[in-house]
Amino acid sequence: MTRTAPRPEALISGAGIAGPALTYWLNRHGYAVTVVEKAPTIRSGGYPVDVRGTALDVVEKMGLLPQLRDAHIDLRRLTFLDGDGGEVTSLHPHAVTGGATGRDLEVRRGDLTEALYTAVRDDVEFLFNDSVDTLDQSGHGVDVTFHHGSSRTFDLVFGADGMHSRTRKMLFGPEERFHRYLGHCFAVFTMRNTLGLSHETVMWNTPGRAVALYAVGDDDEVHAFLNFARPEPPYAAFGNARAQRELVAEVFAGAGWEVPGILAALRDADDVFFDAVGQIRMPRWSDGRVALLGDAAHAPSFLTGQGTSLALIGAYHLAGALAVRGHAEGFAAYEHGTRDLVTRTQDRVGEGGGTLFPTTAEALEQRNQRLRALSGR
Repeated sequence: MTRTAPRPEALISGAGIAGPALTYWLNRHGYAVTVVEKAPTIRSGGYPVDVRGTALDVVEKMGLLPQLRDAHIDLRRLTFLDGDGGEVTSLHPHAVTGGATGRDLEVRRGDLTEALYTAVRDDVEFLFNDSVDTLDQSGHGVDVTFHHGSSRTFDLVFGADGMHSRTRKMLFGPEERFHRYLGHCFAVFTMRNTLGLSHETVMWNTPGRAVALYAVGDDDEVHAFLNFARPEPPYAAFGNARAQRELVAEVFAGAGWEVPGILAALRDADDVFFDAVGQIRMPRWSDGRVALLGDAAHAPSFLTGQGTSLALIGAYHLAGALAVRGHAEGFAAYEHGTRDLVTRTQDRVGEGGGTLFPTTAEALEQRNQRLRALSGR
């Protein structure tokens, strides 16, 4: 009688994009996967995200491409405004982003996470409303204590818990060691579509300040986005919703166009997300039997437009490397195969920042001239 070897057990912390993508591929390669997520369920809604290049091949291999094509946000216009609200120029978004019309995807983040979750939920274990408290690698596997008190041992553990990863902090120490601040902060929230925008983005700029409204369809709501330059991160505002609102209101005081109404909506919004614009840069992404992926390992910042694609590509490479190797060799192969793309993407961050958020009057005027030239004006 032949006895089949038990399936190796893997724990993934985080059910955003990188986590469920890795779940799919590890399950395909014979792992028994458990996903722990501190939120009560998969997060719906959210701002638009891009799926580009090799990441499109990954979602196609997963069988998700038709579904995501149906969810594609067809943004048709990107309008730039000056400080008084006058139009600088209006053009197709791909003229600015360099995207490939008809191939690249832009979808609501929640549509992508829902597609990934649906693809794996019947085959793996999800633990919502919980998180990892401790990791101990002194035995033969990884002994994990969960926040709600239970303990289990896994062969491998993966941190897919985002830019402010607790897994990374437990393994490698404080975020400050790996965080590269890019000189800006932002707040994003939803508000009523009072301007009647449809399938478009409108962006207002003055030096060091930007406000954008994203209308992903004909919805009653738009995503409002406020960005401002700041030499040092405002540490006092992190984790303090009132301080965040006060800081944004102070920075944008006296601004023209529709900004006063947007600030009023910010005061009443219940879904404000505030953070520094930054990257995570690490010398290595694994320690023992634990590895990081997605933003936890190498957040490139939204200025690159590539965080989602890097997460999907990294998950595919990581699971593929482990399918034919032990964990030490597999983790090394994953880094070797992915790091060059990550580094090249992170190093391009200045291009996005210079286009969207010029910090001086001279840089803003040069940006506007480039945009006018792109649109033929």
